[in-house]
Amino acid sequence: MASGLCGAAGSLLLSSAPWGLGGRSRRMMTLWTQGREVFGAAVSAVLPENMMRGSLALRGECLQVDGRSFAPTGNVHLVGFGKAVLGMAAAAERILGDHLVRGVVSVPHGIQEALRQAGKGEMLLGPDSRITVLEGARHNLPDRDAMEAASAIRELASGLTEQDLLLVLISGGGSALLPAPTPPITLEEKQSLTRQLAARGATIQELNTLRKALSQLKGGGLARCAHPAQVVSLILSDVIADPPELIASGPTVPSPADPGECWAILEKYGLRSSLPQSVRDVLSGLVGAGTGQGQAGSGLVHNAIIGSNALALEAASARARELGFLPVVLSPAVCGEVQAVSRLYGLLVRFASQARSEEGAEGSLREAILGMGPEVGVPDRDLLHTLKVLEECRGGALCLLSGGEPTVQLRGKGKGGRNQELALRVAVELAQGGSSLPAPLGVAFLSGGTDGQDGPTDAAGAIADPLLVSEAREQGLDPAEFLDNNDSYTFFTRLSRGDRLIRTGLTGTNVMDVHLVLIQGEEAGSGAHAAAGSS
Repeated sequence: MASGLCGAAGSLLLSSAPWGLGGRSRRMMTLWTQGREVFGAAVSAVLPENMMRGSLALRGECLQVDGRSFAPTGNVHLVGFGKAVLGMAAAAERILGDHLVRGVVSVPHGIQEALRQAGKGEMLLGPDSRITVLEGARHNLPDRDAMEAASAIRELASGLTEQDLLLVLISGGGSALLPAPTPPITLEEKQSLTRQLAARGATIQELNTLRKALSQLKGGGLARCAHPAQVVSLILSDVIADPPELIASGPTVPSPADPGECWAILEKYGLRSSLPQSVRDVLSGLVGAGTGQGQAGSGLVHNAIIGSNALALEAASARARELGFLPVVLSPAVCGEVQAVSRLYGLLVRFASQARSEEGAEGSLREAILGMGPEVGVPDRDLLHTLKVLEECRGGALCLLSGGEPTVQLRGKGKGGRNQELALRVAVELAQGGSSLPAPLGVAFLSGGTDGQDGPTDAAGAIADPLLVSEAREQGLDPAEFLDNNDSYTFFTRLSRGDRLIRTGLTGTNVMDVHLVLIQGEEAGSGAHAAAGSS
């Protein structure tokens, strides 16, 4: 998407101040500030309170949930599971008041104390709350505590009647927080099978097929337990393309298990002959299970995605526009290795620079960008739209936005996260492409995780620009060495006292990552500076 902010403004902004250590231009520092503001707007849009108030409301005697109306009579029950569910539950209880009978939420171990220390008291439940909070899934792995929470959720849902409404809150991490293996399968047996499949290269779709078939609650199992009650699920997506059946393995999405498909997957990865007897018994029992059973009560189930990466990018676009930039959303579904993703961003910056010259962008550069689509999960139509906007906006300030969840191939033993490694790799790409640019660009790149925690670090991500590499070398830091050791956090911590790190603290939400490229334009840069100063 793009607004009509691009006119016949001047050329790409060049710095009027010296570059390098101690000589960053005022406009470059302003660009960093603007990048942080745009990222902050993205995160704010998907905070639990904001999302819940946009999807759940009491108006007189009518309860409106995602555009649907219900008549609450003190009959609302609540369950939830996921990393962002605690804040969602707190907001829901404030909205529902006495209409809420009771609730149970399964959340990550230690999250209440972490939110308390982060000053996020609004995401915590009060001492008189009707919602029970159960913590589990240490290190994001199903455990006995999470099983007890799942059992409590199942018990609540199973006791409902046709007069009741079950509000289900779901966010990323929910699958590990809702383990309920079908007896006689044990948690250890199910975990072992999942680990073996993952180690042999099974896709997420294949893993979910088995998880749902061997679970009492996944694959629509929770909705079946709640029948004949009305079930409404409010979902915060941390999965590319937002498929509700994959988020937390779809506990409220009717999805009857196909035993033939399960056996085929096990055969494909050579695990059929080594299955525990309990797994064999459960899969054999699925034979003849009718579609009607899998779809039981499906007419009483409504699933709504209330928060996603696309929503975060929409808010980021609005803030970028306020700051004087033309926002262009590339894709909310960027994936693939960080090496490929960083290469794409480097090529797009080079294309934007060449498009502003009299000669225009080289055809070979266009082809190189289009050729990267399959590697990074971006369709040709999205790349072509972005290239068109970059060509048409000659000289205006641009903000290229995207999101998703790239992957990092671990080779070293350093400390970092995918956002910090992506930022460092983009900096290397920009430095390597410098000779093909007409002059040092007013460009900044930011990559940040919306949950506020990038890997095992206290940073959400980092900021990069074309002169990061030269600045690092002046300080005795070699980016290549840190990348080889997957040590991006140490690099950014040592570089200029860590001023490029993005530190938001724990946010209480998660819709994957946000990437943005800011390119200043001469007139738009001045306007952006003024806008930033008045915000």
